[in-house]
Amino acid sequence: MSQKNSNDLQDLQYFGEYGGVNPSISDSSTYTFISAKTMFDTFEGNTEGCYLYSRHSSPSNLYLGEALAALEGTESANVTASGMGAITAVILQLCNAGDHIISSRTIYGGTYAFMKNFLIKFGIETTFLDITDLDAVAKAIGPKTKMIYCESVSNPLLEVADISALSRISKKNELPLIVDNTFSPLSVTPAKLGANIVIHSLTKFINGTSDCVAGVVCGTTEFCLGLKDVNNGAGMLLGSTLDSLRGASILKNMRTLHIRMKQHSENAMFLAKNFEKDGLRIVYPGLPSHPGHLIMGDQMNPEYGYGGLMTMDVGTLENANALMELMQERKLGYLAVSLGFYKTLFSAPGSSTSSEIPLKEQEEMGLGNGLIRFSIGLDDDIQRTYSIMKKCLTDLKILDNMGINA
Repeated sequence: MSQKNSNDLQDLQYFGEYGGVNPSISDSSTYTFISAKTMFDTFEGNTEGCYLYSRHSSPSNLYLGEALAALEGTESANVTASGMGAITAVILQLCNAGDHIISSRTIYGGTYAFMKNFLIKFGIETTFLDITDLDAVAKAIGPKTKMIYCESVSNPLLEVADISALSRISKKNELPLIVDNTFSPLSVTPAKLGANIVIHSLTKFINGTSDCVAGVVCGTTEFCLGLKDVNNGAGMLLGSTLDSLRGASILKNMRTLHIRMKQHSENAMFLAKNFEKDGLRIVYPGLPSHPGHLIMGDQMNPEYGYGGLMTMDVGTLENANALMELMQERKLGYLAVSLGFYKTLFSAPGSSTSSEIPLKEQEEMGLGNGLIRFSIGLDDDIQRTYSIMKKCLTDLKILDNMGINA
């Protein structure tokens, strides 16, 4: 595996076709060949670097893929039209009918639904378990198991996966460890901790402007080329192609990622500390009260902090909905799904991004109706944000109703 690190991202420079500081955007769906032989070789997968058809590759998406490989310290990366496009391609590339997957039980609802409800059509079964219980992970491995899947910091409960320990288990059993790092770009570098494949929804922090949907698979050159194989590559055949204009836009936004992640993390830490001090039930990996705090501390890149996500439990769905509506009215952010925007985004995941998970299973994993997931924005005066948020809680008498004297 390449020994690149996140600093390589800042060293990437591309010249546009006419010397521009931004690479030229390839606005073509198909590409010309000087000779028929080269076209044949490209179809056979023997001519790396030649462009065939934009579903296979394009210069703009190649530039973005190189930047993302540098970000995650992998040999290569393939971009896709969505995070789910990346996730489904990886799973279907690695699994055949009758195979078995081990997955964290707290993952993005769309991933959960794909594994539980869609893959079963092909006889691919998934064991969902507490990914922090390493003994349970090891015991769940069977002869048909083809991968271990988790999120660095889980959606929406913010559980922290011990990637190094999971990597030891996966290597011992000759299984790939697949890690979705959407919640913690730069803060965590899974490939350096032993992950084989790293996935992102670029829609979130990496793009940072909530104006497009995209994904990426970061891994070895061999695996990424396999995904693009015209005969049996899941990335190629499933057709989740990112538009070149969007690819170029995301690449530009990546240049500020290091600045944005520091601010997201700093603001989230401030709010989490103060609201926990007020007596609210706050989950944030940067708090010593978080069960995975020490693990996160061991595996994170400290200059980028503990991430921009936190949760607050206000007891009931009625409280959660009233609070979110009032916060939006007072211009603290938006009642919206997704994350990584410059403004704070908040939602009740049990009835939105995790609604695909049955209610009984939500309760078992600790996903209560009153839980609000916050993607903390880039507010310049976070003390002011805290004061207004607390005033919202007070005006709605949520603190009084919960027996909190803050």
